[in-house]
Amino acid sequence: MTASPQVPIFDGHNDVLLRLYKRGGADAPRAFLDGEGKGQLDLPMAQQGGFAGGLFAIFVPSPHASTGQAPTGAIVTSAPQPAGNEARTPPPVELAPAQRAVFTMLSLLLRIERESQGRVRICRSVADIEEALKDGALASVLHIEGAEAIDADFELLDVLHAAGLRSLGPVWSRSNAFGHGVPFACPSSPDTGPGLTDLGKELIRACNHLRILIDLSHLNERGFWDVAAISDAPLVATHSNAHALSPHSRNVTDKQLAAIRDTGGLVGVNFAVSFLRPDGRHDGDTPLDLVVDHLAHLLEHAGEDCVGIGSDFDGAKIPSGIGNATGLPNLVAAMRARQFGEALIEKICFRNWLRVLRKTWGV
Repeated sequence: MTASPQVPIFDGHNDVLLRLYKRGGADAPRAFLDGEGKGQLDLPMAQQGGFAGGLFAIFVPSPHASTGQAPTGAIVTSAPQPAGNEARTPPPVELAPAQRAVFTMLSLLLRIERESQGRVRICRSVADIEEALKDGALASVLHIEGAEAIDADFELLDVLHAAGLRSLGPVWSRSNAFGHGVPFACPSSPDTGPGLTDLGKELIRACNHLRILIDLSHLNERGFWDVAAISDAPLVATHSNAHALSPHSRNVTDKQLAAIRDTGGLVGVNFAVSFLRPDGRHDGDTPLDLVVDHLAHLLEHAGEDCVGIGSDFDGAKIPSGIGNATGLPNLVAAMRARQFGEALIEKICFRNWLRVLRKTWGV
């Protein structure tokens, strides 16, 4: 497929900090800035593919069952996707090792920014993002996927917000003090168990107070509706697909899409092949057109102002037609081939994300 003229992409989810954390080494920031031919996202790949910015996730790895610890290098990826319909429930993470992992990955992002000489910026407002886009700098927004590092008094939440945290998913696909994540299973309903705990409901209110975006992508269906009942912010699933097309527990139903639409929220289409395919298989030969199929369904049920991109780069196997961030123009070309208009493509690629972030953050 021939790449079309480049449209900037603002992305709802990547796991490059996890990849760099796993890699280790004092030169990890340089590996991102200079590129080393590994992973799905680094600065050279971003510049080549039009990846202009996005939510950079901090994900705390699950501990080894034998030791109960999650040392550097002991990584479980953020999107394990078993074949068939068997659900996995990873073990919980203790507060202290979770905080160590968060501090390490936050430090990585801070050092990337410092060593980039202005080429990478941590953004705390939509004005920051727009300025970075204008200047050709990579706009990174700090996100946490799974709140295991947050204490019950939310003291660290205040500290992380001051450091730049602007988006948080209360759970990953494991239980914690705040709620119950949806396990990885296909076929499966997303209604897999209890939702938020009482402390989790307090966390939602604390995020509303600080105007931190609440990510629903790893909450099960009851948790989704718990947030919908409490939150005064737009409902956002940063990296989820249509359950009607791929009956994976991680995907959102048409009823959930309607709720996202009604709050002026957003759902970011996920490139993970097992969330795209009707059979949930972990197959890199998955057609790129399936991404466009999901986009079309999300547009139909959530509306053209409420759909974006949430790639899951460096956290999932993705269609070979994209491959890594350099392949993003192929997705834009596929949208054009499906007769998506230029204004709609711009909304999906970046404008809808800027709208919902401005509505959530107020700046």
